[in-house]
Amino acid sequence: MANANNEVVRPLVNFPQDIWGDRFLSFPFNNLDFELCSKQVESMKEMVKDMLMASTSDPIEKIFLINSLYRLGVSYQFENEIEEHLNLLFHSLPELNEDNDYELYTVAVIFQVFRLHGYKMPCDVFSKFRDDEGKFKEALISDIKGMISLYEASHFRMNGELILDEALAFTTKHLESLANQSSPHLGEYIVNALFRPYHHGMERLEARQYISFYEKDESRNDVLLKFAKYDFNRIQLLLQQELSVLSSWYKELNLKSKFPYARHRIVECLFYALGIYFEPCYARGRDILAKLTVLLGFLDDAYEAYGLYEELQSFTDAIQRFDIRAMDELTANYQKILYETIIAVHDEAENQVHREGRSYSVSYTRDEFKKFVIAHQVEAQWRHEGHLPTFDEYLENGAYSSAGILAMTQILVGMEEADESAYEWIINDDNKISKALPISTRLYNDIVTNEGEEKRGFASGSACYMKQYNVSRQEAIKTFREKLVAAWKDINEGCLTAPVPQQIRRRALNFARLLDLAYRDDDPYTKPELYFKHLITKVLIDPIPL
Repeated sequence: MANANNEVVRPLVNFPQDIWGDRFLSFPFNNLDFELCSKQVESMKEMVKDMLMASTSDPIEKIFLINSLYRLGVSYQFENEIEEHLNLLFHSLPELNEDNDYELYTVAVIFQVFRLHGYKMPCDVFSKFRDDEGKFKEALISDIKGMISLYEASHFRMNGELILDEALAFTTKHLESLANQSSPHLGEYIVNALFRPYHHGMERLEARQYISFYEKDESRNDVLLKFAKYDFNRIQLLLQQELSVLSSWYKELNLKSKFPYARHRIVECLFYALGIYFEPCYARGRDILAKLTVLLGFLDDAYEAYGLYEELQSFTDAIQRFDIRAMDELTANYQKILYETIIAVHDEAENQVHREGRSYSVSYTRDEFKKFVIAHQVEAQWRHEGHLPTFDEYLENGAYSSAGILAMTQILVGMEEADESAYEWIINDDNKISKALPISTRLYNDIVTNEGEEKRGFASGSACYMKQYNVSRQEAIKTFREKLVAAWKDINEGCLTAPVPQQIRRRALNFARLLDLAYRDDDPYTKPELYFKHLITKVLIDPIPL
C-alpha cells in the first residue's frame, strides 16, 4: 500500500506503551525473606499434613479442610494425600447422604470439592432443597452461607443439569440484596463472588482474596492462615526472580527496538503463564510459555498492525517450512528478525525438553503455530479484498486465529506429565474441551474487539454475526455470551471425563479461567493500565502482610 508520493503506508496502531519499563530488570531478590518464608512453610507443612491425615469421626470435616486448602492456594502441597482421601470419601458418599440430613452449605461444599477434583458427583443432591413445585425453597434465602455456596457450586454445571441452571438464577437473584443485609465482611465476599465466581477466577488472585477473607473469619484455623500467607509470599519471591530473568532475556534480545510496531508485554505474559500454573515445579513451563506468548503477540501485531498484504503471504509461506533457511526468501527486514526469533525460541524450548525424550511436544506446537499463521493470512486476505465473511466462516477460521488449541499445546510443553497421548487428545476436535476452548478464545476476544480494528478493515465477530443474522451489535454480543455459557458447561464436563491426568485437565480449566479474567469485559493485554496493573501488583509485587 502506497500514498501519492509512492511511500509505503502501513496500518500502524498507536498501542499503549509498556507500563513497567525496566522495573523488573534488577528486581532485588531478598534471600533473607525467602529463607524465612521457606523455613516457616516447611515447618507448618508437616502440621497441616498431620491435620489432613488425622482420623476423624466426621469425614465431612476432612472435605471442609480440603476445601480450605484449595481456596487458600496451598492444596498443591498435598495432592497425593487429598486424592487418597477423596477417593475413599467419594465411594462412601451415598451412605453418608442417606444417614445424614446435611444442610445446604455442607452439600454445596461437598459438591464443589468433588467436581473440582474430577469426580462426577450427581447434581440431584440439591433436589431436597426444592419444594413440591420444583422450585428452590424460599426459606433458603435466609441461609446466607448456604446461598453463597450454592451459587459457587452452580458454576460447575454441565449441559442438561437444569437444577444447577435454576440454582444459579435463584442465588443470583437474591445475593445482591443479601450483600447489603450482611456484615461488611460477608457482604464484600458476596460482591466479589457475583463479579467473578471462584471457579472462573485465576488461582493466585483467588487465593490472595480468600486469605484476606479467611483472616476475618472467626472460625479460621490460625495455622492454616499463617501457612497460606508464608507460602503465598514464598511463591511471589520465586515469581519475581523468574520475572527478572525473563526481563533480562527480553532486554538482551533488544526486542523493543526490533519490533517497535508491537505491544511489549513481557510482564503480562508471565502473568498469563502463572495463571496456568503457579506451582514452583512449573518454573520451566512458565518460562517457555511466557516466551511463546510474546511471539504470538508480535505475530498478531505483524498481521494486524504493520505488515503489508504481499509481505504477509511470503511470511506465511516461510512459517510453513519452519526452517531458518526460509528466512532468505523474506524481503522485509522486520519479518526476517521476527522469523529468526520464532525459530530460536522454539529451538530453545525443544532443547529444554529433549533430554526428557519430549521433543514431540514442540513438534505439535510448531504444527499448530503453522495453522495459526494461515488463519491470520486468511483474515488479512479478507481485509485486502474488503470481504466480510459469514459468521460461520469467521468462526471456523477464528478457531485457529484465536490460538485456542495452539495455546494448549504451548502450555503442555513445560509439563512432564504431558506425554504424546495428551497432545493427541488436545488436537482431537471430538472432545468437549478441544471444541470449547477455541470457541471461547475467539468469542471472548470478539466481545472486547475495539472499533479501531474494524476501521482498519478487519472483520469482527460481531460484524459478521450482524450481517448473517440481521441483528444489532448488542444482540450479537448477547448471543456470544450465551455461547460462552455453553462452552463453560462443555469445559466442566471435559474436566470430568477427559482421558488425561487431572493435572492436564486442570490446565485447560485454568486457560478458560484466564480468558474470562482477561477478556470478559475489556482487553487488558492491549491496555494493561486499566486492569492488569492492579492484579499484577497484587500477585507479583505486594507481599501479604504477616
